[in-house]
Amino acid sequence: MLAALAFAASRFIVTPRAEQAPLFVVPRGIVVLLALLAAITFLTEGAILDWGALLLAGKGLLAPDQAGLGYSVFAIAMTAGRLTGDRVVARIGDRQTMFWGGLLALMGYGIMLLAPVAVVAMLGLMLIGLGASNTVPVLFRQAGAQNAMPPELAVASITTVGYAGILAGPAAIGFVAGHTGLTAAFWMLAALLCLVPLCARAAVAKASA
Repeated sequence: MLAALAFAASRFIVTPRAEQAPLFVVPRGIVVLLALLAAITFLTEGAILDWGALLLAGKGLLAPDQAGLGYSVFAIAMTAGRLTGDRVVARIGDRQTMFWGGLLALMGYGIMLLAPVAVVAMLGLMLIGLGASNTVPVLFRQAGAQNAMPPELAVASITTVGYAGILAGPAAIGFVAGHTGLTAAFWMLAALLCLVPLCARAAVAKASA
């Protein structure tokens, strides 16, 4: 009896064939802008993780064995921002969250790079973490709302490009720092971060259209 059932199942029960997803999806339309902003934001996190301690120690703000404290402050602030992000977005919306978050992160970069003492630099790192914390979640949400390409492929492409920023970005910063100095490399990163508030209106409006 069991053998007959097994034979019937193999002959007459049709199982859907899973579609093979592409290994890499090239972003299209507004997704290109969303992916670029995600890469810049991820690059910010990667730079502070890999180079933040060296920057603080090189500026004489912290001893080498204490310089890792800077990333701890940044990470705690980013975690706090993510945990409260839903309430912030519900109150002011995606566009304002990106705009003011980008400005807050830029202010943090300026404070960190111009800080005369360690406490002021820590304040800058805290502002960077808070400001950048909700940019990527907003970008993913906008990727799911756009019509330029299927939402699941848009999210996949943004994830790929974003993590390319966090992986390749610190190496690029090291290359630039070897020619211009680490402080100048961080100023260049701050200049890139200007794109987040500047493009907030276009990214949210076009993705939601």
